[in-house]
Amino acid sequence: MRRLLALFAVVYAALLFHPVAARTDASANPRVEIRTNAGSFTVELFPEDAPATVANFLSYVDSGFYAGTVFHRVIPNFMIQGGGFTPTLEQKPAGEPVKNESHNHLHNERGTLAMARTADPDSATAQFFVNVRANLTLDFNYVTRQPGYTVFGRVVEGMDVVDGISLVGTQTVGPYDDVPVNPIVIEAVRRVE
Repeated sequence: MRRLLALFAVVYAALLFHPVAARTDASANPRVEIRTNAGSFTVELFPEDAPATVANFLSYVDSGFYAGTVFHRVIPNFMIQGGGFTPTLEQKPAGEPVKNESHNHLHNERGTLAMARTADPDSATAQFFVNVRANLTLDFNYVTRQPGYTVFGRVVEGMDVVDGISLVGTQTVGPYDDVPVNPIVIEAVRRVE
C-alpha cells in the first residue's frame, strides 16, 4: 500500500508541477523586450496556456502604454511589479480587466511573468510582475478552487537585471510601500522578432 501511495504521489506531482518550459512550443511563442533605466530583459509569452492574458498584455505593448511607467513595487526575494504607474506614482488609465486564467497549470516559479490584480480574481489590467523566487502560494489552488495570479510568460534573457531591480533601496510614498527610492523607469516594451 505504501508503494502504491508513493507511486501515486510521484505521478500526481509530475502532472501538477511540470516545468513551465515544457508547456509550449517555444519557437511559436512571442517574445517581448522590457527596457528599463536599470537594464533590459526579455520574456517569452505563453499564448497557448493563457490566451486572453497574452492578448491583453500584447495590446498594451503594441500601443506603447508601458513607456514611461515604473516598477513601483519591489520586494527582495519575492517579486518586482510594474506597468501601471508613472514615476510620480500617478496611475495610468487602463483598459478593461481580463478574465483570470490562473487555472492553466503554470506556476509562479522564479523568473515567471504574471498579472497583478486586486482581491477580485478578474481585475487584472496592465500591471504585471516577475517572480524573483518560487511563489507557489500565488498559484491557483486545485483543492479549494481559489484563483491565483495568472502566469503567462517567463524571462528568457536578463534575469540578472530582474534580480538587480529586486535589490534596490525602497521607501514608503503615501499609501504605497516598497517603492524604489530611485525610480526604475520602463523606457520601452517591444516585441522581439
